[in-house]
Amino acid sequence: MKYRHLIAIALATVSFSAAAHVGEAHDHGGLLTGFLHPVTGLDHLAAMLAVGVWSAMTTKRLWIAPVSFAALLLVGALLAQAGVAFPAIEPMIAASMLVVGLLLAAQVKLREATGAVLVGTFALFHGAAHGQELGVGVALAGMVLGTALLHTVGIGLGLGLKRANHWLPRVAGGIVALMGLNMAWGLLAS
Repeated sequence: MKYRHLIAIALATVSFSAAAHVGEAHDHGGLLTGFLHPVTGLDHLAAMLAVGVWSAMTTKRLWIAPVSFAALLLVGALLAQAGVAFPAIEPMIAASMLVVGLLLAAQVKLREATGAVLVGTFALFHGAAHGQELGVGVALAGMVLGTALLHTVGIGLGLGLKRANHWLPRVAGGIVALMGLNMAWGLLAS
């Protein structure tokens, strides 16, 4: 087995707290805090980049799934802040990583609307997790901007790698899927 495969497996199995989001309500009201929030959570970071890369590599209108994700992320955050209880937030975040990772690894091409609904559904749960942590207003705007930036970076990476016909997106998708499995395993073990 080559070193890159060992590194990928090691990164994917690094344990991180799957329950780090739920129940940690904070009054983070700043734009910068909201902007950095999706970037500093490994699960959100991986999922959002993977959505951008997958969309760029498999669709013509590559912006549809990322826009759906960002919009429904905000909706999920607002609903959570309004008191709507989302069941199984952390298992759904783990499932989102598994599914999006597998879509990227297998280069699955879905109808654009189907892909948008799929990632948008997962985004509701990512948003609910963020909504429980961030304050209202400016922090949520920062969160959406941070998400959009991650999607844009993912799209750029995906376009570049698509032109190069590179193997890296498949490996990255596999890593994201393994991260989702690791999160699920952590939830089952706790």
